Amino acid sequence: MENNASNFIKTIIKDDLETGKHDHIITRFPPEPNGYLHIGHAKSIILNFGVADDFNGKTNLRFDDTNPLKEDIEYVNSIKEDVKWLGYDWDNLFFASDYFDEMFKRAVLLINKGLAYVDDLNAEQIREYRGTLTEPGKDSPYRNRTVEENLDLFERMRNGEFENGTKVLRAKIDMSSPNINLRDPVIYRISHTEHHNTGNKWCIYPMYAFAHPIEDAIEGVTHSICTLEFEDQRPLYDWIVENCEMDSKPQQYEFGRLNLTNTVMSKRKLKQLVDEGFVDGWDDPRMPTISGLRRRGYTPEAIRAFCQEIGVAKTSGVVDSQMLDHFVREDLKLKAPRTMAVLNPLKVVITNYPEGEVEWLDAEVNPEVPEMGMRKIPFSREIYIEQDDFMENPPKKYFRLFPGNEVRLKHAYFIKCEEVIKDDNGNVIELRCTYDVETKSGSGFTGRKVKGTLHWVEASQAISAEFRNYQPLILDTAAEDEEEKTFLERVNPESIEVLQGFVEPNMKDVQPQDKFQFFRHGYYNVDSKLTKSEHLVFNQIVGLKSSFKM
Repeated sequence: MENNASNFIKTIIKDDLETGKHDHIITRFPPEPNGYLHIGHAKSIILNFGVADDFNGKTNLRFDDTNPLKEDIEYVNSIKEDVKWLGYDWDNLFFASDYFDEMFKRAVLLINKGLAYVDDLNAEQIREYRGTLTEPGKDSPYRNRTVEENLDLFERMRNGEFENGTKVLRAKIDMSSPNINLRDPVIYRISHTEHHNTGNKWCIYPMYAFAHPIEDAIEGVTHSICTLEFEDQRPLYDWIVENCEMDSKPQQYEFGRLNLTNTVMSKRKLKQLVDEGFVDGWDDPRMPTISGLRRRGYTPEAIRAFCQEIGVAKTSGVVDSQMLDHFVREDLKLKAPRTMAVLNPLKVVITNYPEGEVEWLDAEVNPEVPEMGMRKIPFSREIYIEQDDFMENPPKKYFRLFPGNEVRLKHAYFIKCEEVIKDDNGNVIELRCTYDVETKSGSGFTGRKVKGTLHWVEASQAISAEFRNYQPLILDTAAEDEEEKTFLERVNPESIEVLQGFVEPNMKDVQPQDKFQFFRHGYYNVDSKLTKSEHLVFNQIVGLKSSFKM
């Protein structure tokens, strides 16, 4: 998938190749398997795989699985599926846990060089000793243990002699550094936890900040591309690569992460939505996860086009979520067949149409793509229209159906409302109408015009279906660093609307992930999780129009 758009990462890589700094390019996409990927990760996937493709390089998929407490093979499998669905394939598949033996050796090397020590301070004490952005930290009382003592304690940590949280291994750098990341960061902690990949072989695990640069160096990664929140950790990244005496010297480059309005882009918060039942799993169509977007009906082509349009910058910003919807519409308008669906049905009886007769009308599959051909739709005495396409006492400039008014049925005839049938509570339950046989669509009739055109579904052969319409999951665009209570209070209680209606009979053989444009409603996708042979469920992908301007 060629992308000719330039960005500062591509410029750096081009210069590195031209100057001979590198003769080949290796990037990596390194997710932690502690949740499902979201649209922000899609930007990183497209960037890492894309720049490697642009320069005939390679991209590794590597799972940074250094925290078994939060990781699961379910997440590993979902991430693989997401990368493939977006249209990419990795040259190598690695796990950080593949390198645990090597990481342990490098930690021992640091101890032998006097650059790491075992600390008995607990997590709260370590935070207290670290200092603040304006005040330097202070040395741990265990900072000056001898090399021999540190080697002994670290080996005993590995052998499982100590409880969780009682000891850590810290890099010995500079407790007065203006960069807090260099104030003797923890590089190993004790965790008596079974690992999804290594089982119970280890009870100590490397911290991400220690493991990541070693992984990059082992794999020969040339350009370690990450988001801006890691910028302050770059000096630590370089310190580890240098002092662990890695043969390869990868370099880290940071770009602005993707933030979207009306959502959250934090795996921790997304997991909270799942765990507390605000959504129906990670793949809920309201979620910004790649699996959620896929289930809702977004296409990989639209997501790639969106990410390429927003570009790669050195600063972070907020993108209007309607921009993503725009690219979905642009992709689907030439792909999705047109059809009619009635989501809130109101029965119409055409009293002067012959009883028992059914005729088949012609309709375009997609008027923008004539080569997609035509479809046949049945028409008879009884049909369904939308409830909100009728008003008994309409306001001015209401051009749909009301008593005495005439409208066109899409692909069919003019009908006129003659009588309104109500139940005992005064609710409209049926309309009695007449039709004009001369007004058949495509017949060339010009005798008179009507201002309203309604979609409809013939009643006797209509297929019942469930429709799920969506609104943003988060009500506003407030910053993500607010208190959790505020974040949960912003969850939209009306983010989903479930309706029971009908679709045309030609929809009887649809398959999960089939996409359609329902006349006047928008684009819909056959739900892959809830749809059964006897029960169709359609997810609204996007509406037909948006106020967003490119």
